[in-house]
Amino acid sequence: MPEPRVAIAYDCIFPLNTGGGERVYRRIAELLQDRGCSVEYVTRGQWAEGEVPQAPFPITSVWRGDIYDPAGTRTPASAVAFARGLFTHFRRHRRDYDLVIVSALPVLNVFAVRLALLGTRSYLVTDWLEVWSWRKWRRYSGPLVGTVASALQFVALRLGDLHTVNSRFTRAKVQAYRSAADPVVLGLVDLVDVADRAEPGAHAAGPVERPATVLFVGRHIADKRLTDLPAALVVARRTVPGVRATIVGTGPETSNVRRSVTEFGLDDAVDFLGRVSETELSAHFAAASVLVNPSAREGFGLVVAEAAASGTPSVVVAGEDNAAAELVQDGVNGFVAENVGAEALGAAIVRAIEGGEPLRRSTLAWFRAERVQSGLSASVGEILERYRAARAR
Repeated sequence: MPEPRVAIAYDCIFPLNTGGGERVYRRIAELLQDRGCSVEYVTRGQWAEGEVPQAPFPITSVWRGDIYDPAGTRTPASAVAFARGLFTHFRRHRRDYDLVIVSALPVLNVFAVRLALLGTRSYLVTDWLEVWSWRKWRRYSGPLVGTVASALQFVALRLGDLHTVNSRFTRAKVQAYRSAADPVVLGLVDLVDVADRAEPGAHAAGPVERPATVLFVGRHIADKRLTDLPAALVVARRTVPGVRATIVGTGPETSNVRRSVTEFGLDDAVDFLGRVSETELSAHFAAASVLVNPSAREGFGLVVAEAAASGTPSVVVAGEDNAAAELVQDGVNGFVAENVGAEALGAAIVRAIEGGEPLRRSTLAWFRAERVQSGLSASVGEILERYRAARAR
């Protein structure tokens, strides 16, 4: 059987967008290309004329526009517009693909592609970065839009030939809605790029520099709960005097975080770096005493693995929508705080800092083991096996 012709549909693309989902889809495209598949990445145009991002596969724009409102929330209008672009594209090219991988974020993508491909033999894989409860949808999008989105998610989980997910956490949520589903859990730890390092975790071999440094990396949006970090830093400084924070990234919540830092008298203890290069980011991961990710929701939490590649432990917060908590084993590669309150989060930060070299060594050992056991290449192979098995029937 020849290798399939593949399309990947998502409205963001790495490196123009730097979130976890963008990295996953980019890497899947590259791995499929390496296996001899012809791959096309169908996305949203975000580049100037003649400045298409470089990639070993063709990139096709089906719509241009912004997808977030000023608060960093995806807008329903952009979801509809991109879905319309997907439908038009896949309807026009409905015989050109054997295998289509479509992101279910936003969920209208699934309906658009499924409808466009009706009557063809295309094998549809729906990828679920997250699966939300009705209450979560209502909190995120309001009562009306949230209820509609929850209903659409329920139906979309019944479409497609195969589900893929980023964690066992999300796999369980898919199966709660559709018990017959058998999702492929994508192994993502090997997405961490260690090519520019002499050895993964090499910086962890020496003593942690003092004062200790807390690192945050990510978009500054409400769900990341970065505004809760300054209060936790105050608590941590009671036990570890002089501990500092380095904050990487930007977003609609940046001004609120700066305000909180000032209110707690931490202006001299917190550095805001904005966006940094990959080389600079690797250096910050290596220099940090602990990565702190107080996010309320994560589809995977790749930043935990990125920190662990340098032997840097992580502190995350338990929550019903936070798959990153699945990556952290207390005392092995960090700690899971019970809640985002200053006392709980601050105490977890202290435990991670005081874990010192033993914790850094066990964090690095965790990363090395997970990198072997949880590889995306094996996941791509499983997707292709499922596709071939379906075609052989």
